[in-house]
Amino acid sequence: METGKLPGNVLEKLVFSKIKKIHDEILISPGIGLDCSAIDFGEYACVLSCDPITGTAKEIGRLAVHINCNDIASSGVLPLGLLSVILCPENSTEEELETIMEQFTEAARSVNVDILGGHTEITGAVNRFVISCTAVGKCLKDKIISASGAKAGDSLIITKHAGLEGASIIAHEKEEELVQVFGRQTVEEAKSFMNSISVVKDGVTAAEFGVNAMHDVTEGGVLGAVWELCEASGTGAEVFMDKIPIHMATRKICEYYKIDPYRLISSGCMLISAADGDGLVSRLKQEGIDAAVIGKLDDSGRRLMVIDGRAEEIAPPASDELYKVL
Repeated sequence: METGKLPGNVLEKLVFSKIKKIHDEILISPGIGLDCSAIDFGEYACVLSCDPITGTAKEIGRLAVHINCNDIASSGVLPLGLLSVILCPENSTEEELETIMEQFTEAARSVNVDILGGHTEITGAVNRFVISCTAVGKCLKDKIISASGAKAGDSLIITKHAGLEGASIIAHEKEEELVQVFGRQTVEEAKSFMNSISVVKDGVTAAEFGVNAMHDVTEGGVLGAVWELCEASGTGAEVFMDKIPIHMATRKICEYYKIDPYRLISSGCMLISAADGDGLVSRLKQEGIDAAVIGKLDDSGRRLMVIDGRAEEIAPPASDELYKVL
């Protein structure tokens, strides 16, 4: 199997098919494109999600916080806390662990999230630091937003710009090489995208405005997220590729490494399905969040990307473009 998250058909066959719901209190069970699970606690629901950081050795403390809190935000919920498991490779130093914990606690403070506990150990099972977190949030039970709620006729909206996380990771990991190619300014611009990884404000603002579905754009990039949201909600889509924002620094890095920015990991982008796309974009921009309408959902069942007036099928997400570089 290829590096990265499992393809949808493999997930269905080997993972989801083995999971059987036991308790009626489970409101949202695992499924393709679903960022969170949810448990009924009477008037409220407990929303949970977990993710590891495995694709980079740089900034992993910060990424671990934001990637997991972003999933909670995709339900329109403010995250409350994090549980973390930190696996340290043999021969790692106290200074390395301290740096990671400084990143971790600083990022948690930035999104007003408590660190609830977890586990830290040194193990020969890993050859670099690996962090896996579980994020927890709470909301009124009837206010949960899920990727399965998208409706035909909705606009598709994306916040920020495609490939920002992947471009930032590559700029950190390949800094010396890229400075020689593009100069310091472009590399520093790409590295700075790490400051825009959180979509907590995006998700909460969208939920307050009123939307039908949200999906945090991670591995597989924008096109992968579109496919997963459609799969979760049973809709088709038409995506206009020239409407998807891409920063010039991202474009340069992707062209240099011959990778597809639309298939590049993009935490920091939220994909949103809403009846009033233009109204939502206006509302997000009032909050200082860049956003654009990139397409429309329909009931065709087909997921299409439109390039220069020509429509092509959007393939299911496969191994992320990031792994071609790293």
